[in-house]
Amino acid sequence: QVQLVESGGGLVQPGGSLRLSCAASQIITWLKDMSWYRQAPGKQRELVATISSGGTITYADSVKGRFTISGDVVNSTVYLQMNSLKPEDTAVYYCNMWARVGGRVDFWGQGIRVTVSS
Repeated sequence: QVQLVESGGGLVQPGGSLRLSCAASQIITWLKDMSWYRQAPGKQRELVATISSGGTITYADSVKGRFTISGDVVNSTVYLQMNSLKPEDTAVYYCNMWARVGGRVDFWGQGIRVTVSS
């Protein structure tokens, strides 16, 4: 059973930076996209950023210019560099990877908390 392990969350002041990391417990073959989602208290989970196996990157409008996603499909690892953090970035962040093995197979991390507060 593949597990995604996240690290790098924590408490940071507004304007600060954090770098999230996510690594699969074993290499995921036929990996298509790697993404970060987040869920703030009382809100639905939202897509933050995606990097495809072909290198295409997309961001939610709310994080464009502040967050940078990067990853290594071969090693099944993905990162999220978060700069100029705002209180509204406070959420639990989840790593997601999906592969096409017959149909779509999704893998999720357990979630890591990011709190932006003074």
